[in-house]
Amino acid sequence: MRPDRRVPCDTSRVARFQYDAPILERFPAIVGGVIHATGVSNGVPPQALADAFRFECSAARARIGDLPLSSIPALAAWRRAFRGFGVDPTQYRSAAEALLRRLTKQGGLPSISTLVDIANLVSIRHALPVAVFDQRGIVGGTTVRFARGDERWEDLGSSTTEHPEAGEVIFVDDTGTVSARRWCWRQSAPSAASDSTTEVLLTVEGHHEAAREDVVRGLEDLLALLHAYAGPAHVRHALLTQRDPAFD
Repeated sequence: MRPDRRVPCDTSRVARFQYDAPILERFPAIVGGVIHATGVSNGVPPQALADAFRFECSAARARIGDLPLSSIPALAAWRRAFRGFGVDPTQYRSAAEALLRRLTKQGGLPSISTLVDIANLVSIRHALPVAVFDQRGIVGGTTVRFARGDERWEDLGSSTTEHPEAGEVIFVDDTGTVSARRWCWRQSAPSAASDSTTEVLLTVEGHHEAAREDVVRGLEDLLALLHAYAGPAHVRHALLTQRDPAFD
């Protein structure tokens, strides 16, 4: 895959995303797709996106049928990863498993916004966690690392600041502000996409045997959907692995 080059790079803002060395040592199979997009629009999804999202929900339900979610290789690998940093994956589910669980139990998923619907569409299609992080409050860049326990976290729907548990995997900026806890369990309130979001970092990740192929396909889908519905001014992307763990 080649980086998008239709618009010259805006060097006034460089997004950085990286996996910390101890993460790579414990989880050497991690594959991460990363997209940095500026000038995006987020709001009520266009009708074509809404239709595509509904179709994907139906397709995912039909594809899964009565299959236990824990038997899907991508989700099973995330369960193993959660156990690998001391978290019960049936108490705290990966974002992809939580989304598919809701879909299979309730029969559908709500439309939220253009960017969130794009992320959820790709997530249920590939059974991979996809996150959209608003970049306006990020200082320096985002690192995936083990928490010390003194970092700051503001949960969605809460006005209080909390701290992650030491040893859990977090997405954190250079000031210690956490944008995601328990790797891909939940993101913070300030990092959530809103109507005023114009700059985002998207991630799609996997640990399973076919993770590289699946993450590449997820990345391709995200890029196509972003260009079709979010109108970005500039897009950069990368595929990260143990051997190439940083994007900037």
